[in-house]
Amino acid sequence: MDDGVLYISEKFSTSAHNCCCGCGGKVVLPLKAGRWTLKNRKGKISLSPSVGNWSLECQSHYWIDDNAIRWSVQFTTAEIAANRAHDAKVLEAANQARRAQERNFWQRLLDRVKSWF
Repeated sequence: MDDGVLYISEKFSTSAHNCCCGCGGKVVLPLKAGRWTLKNRKGKISLSPSVGNWSLECQSHYWIDDNAIRWSVQFTTAEIAANRAHDAKVLEAANQARRAQERNFWQRLLDRVKSWF
């Protein structure tokens, strides 16, 4: 991948880029509920939330906002752990909502009845 380029696959709901700090790390971000969202405003790309490269040695932290990099604060080890725990909760909530939407009427009705007991 080329530095300074954000690669986007709509087919696989994924984006990828080289770490913005220049360390050479590859950053792959899933674009789905509970993960990252991509906004394209007149060709200017933004990702939300921020990109925290906690698994890379650099542990860089930045935002991609209207085709620009905005650097964010370094996280401590405790903050990284708390962030990962929070991300896991958000992802699980998104997965539960997706699973609930995929259930048909009778399955949802059975779930409701079971919740009464």
